[in-house]
Order: sequence, then C-alpha cells, then structure tokens
Amino acid sequence: QVQLVESGGGLVQPGGSLRLSCEASGGISRINRMAWYRQTPGKQRELVADNRDASTINYADSVKGRFTMFRDNAKNAAYLQMNNLKAEDTAVYYCYARVQKLIWTNDYWGQGTQVTVSS
Repeated sequence: QVQLVESGGGLVQPGGSLRLSCEASGGISRINRMAWYRQTPGKQRELVADNRDASTINYADSVKGRFTMFRDNAKNAAYLQMNNLKAEDTAVYYCYARVQKLIWTNDYWGQGTQVTVSS
C-alpha cells in the first residue's frame, strides 16, 4: 500500500520560514507527479506548487517568490520550503502524488500537516 508521510508543519511568526517534507513508500515504480495543496476551513483545497514533469514547477500566484518546491527522486520525496510566511498562509498543507506501481497509476494524499502563521 502506498503511503505519503508528511512532516514539518508548526507555528511560526510572520516573516519566518518552515520546510515541509513528504516521503512516499510502498512498492513504487515511478512517481509521475507530486504537488502541494493547502486548505482552510470552509474553503476548497488550493494548489500551492505542482511538479508535473522533471523540469517544471508551477506555483500559485500568492506564493511565488516565497515558496520553493523541490524533489528527491531517489527518496520518492518532495519538499516545500516556505519563506517570508504570512498569516494568510495558515492552512493544513497536503502532499499529493500520482504513483505508478507496475502497470497501475493512482492518486495518493498525505495526512496533512498544520501550518499556523501568527505572532
């Protein structure tokens, strides 16, 4: 069974930084796509950063220049470096992966990690 395990959330002051980690495991042949989403109560899940191929990462306009996503393919992992955090970045952050196991491809989500930006 494929699992995505997230870590790195917490409480940080405005202007601070956090790094989220997501590691996938479970008989994976290939990860075709990884992304970070976030969600606040009463709102739809929002795409934050999206790595659809080896060379391109797209960011939501609200995080451009502050957040950086990178992957470690050897570890089946993705990271989200978040700098200059703002109160409006407060949300539960979810890791997403489109995983190929042999001939099958499925979508998986992490458990979510809370990020709170507050003084």
